[in-house]
Amino acid sequence: MGTVRAILCGYYGQGNGGDEALLASLLQMLPEHVTPLVLSGNPQQTSDRYGVDAINRKDPQALFRALRQSQAFIWGGGSLIQDATSVLSPFYYTGLMKLAQLFGLKTIAWAQGIGPLKRPFTRWAAKHTFARCSVVSVRDRGSAEFLADWGIPFTLAPDPVWAMESSPVSGLWDLPAPRVAVNLRPHPLLTPARLANLIQALIDFQKATRTCLLLVPFQTSQDLAIAQAIQPRLPGPSQIISLEDPHQLKGLFRGVEMAISMRFHGLIMAASEECRCFALSYDPKVRQLMHDLSLPGWELADLPDNPNLISKTWIEHYANGSPLSNDQIQFLVDRALIHRELLQQVFAT
Repeated sequence: MGTVRAILCGYYGQGNGGDEALLASLLQMLPEHVTPLVLSGNPQQTSDRYGVDAINRKDPQALFRALRQSQAFIWGGGSLIQDATSVLSPFYYTGLMKLAQLFGLKTIAWAQGIGPLKRPFTRWAAKHTFARCSVVSVRDRGSAEFLADWGIPFTLAPDPVWAMESSPVSGLWDLPAPRVAVNLRPHPLLTPARLANLIQALIDFQKATRTCLLLVPFQTSQDLAIAQAIQPRLPGPSQIISLEDPHQLKGLFRGVEMAISMRFHGLIMAASEECRCFALSYDPKVRQLMHDLSLPGWELADLPDNPNLISKTWIEHYANGSPLSNDQIQFLVDRALIHRELLQQVFAT
């Protein structure tokens, strides 16, 4: 079987742990005869970290050259086609996919999370671009509903990060135990008043449980400032842990008892590593994950005004909550590998 060159397109090289985990999962699942070329915001870092070729995602000359020299184009997972955070984002991704289709490449929408799509034109662009893909897989029922409404065939399977390999984190086991991981990210719903309530609740939670709090930024440019605002207020042991390797980021949760997370992939990584989870939802994808896994949590818009109530709820879950069972985790891992099977099938033809 001949070698196939495939362009991997996603929010890669931007310092976002969830999107890096999706890239790592995709590279892990690609058939051996497929040679990846990654579109990245930091090509040198991507090349060094994963041992693959990478080019600047915003370099038109390099992009056109790559399209001429490749046989396949993969939208590599995550919430690429949505207009909630940026109006330009869906046009960038659908534009590249349309170019790949015009160049005659085999086009694959892989492990997509579609939406929110609030604007009619972005819905139209998404529908027509997905319709011309060779194959489509999605990671959640909300995305599946878009494609079903549009009459586009698809495969539904859990997020591929469930099946991503994890790596140990040096020095983690030297930190005081028990440990609880916390991830908060900026969002309009995380108002100063809500953040203040969460910080006070973390203070009370740590006093009651005597845990070591690990503050884990998933995207340093966004999450680190919040972690730095929280840490000086904490009365007990704590550490900010910034990890760029997604395998280590997942492995971190092997060494903690509970995770309190806003980030979608923070919850997936924690749950897959047998960690109790508490969700703070800012987005439909987090809400859907809470429903699918029966995770305790709050919508940020409904966060209690009383820090004492928040901390008591966390303490109760810490004391009496349960992680997913090994059977549940294995089921989700096995189902996530459907995304690998799809790649094997499409590149076998």
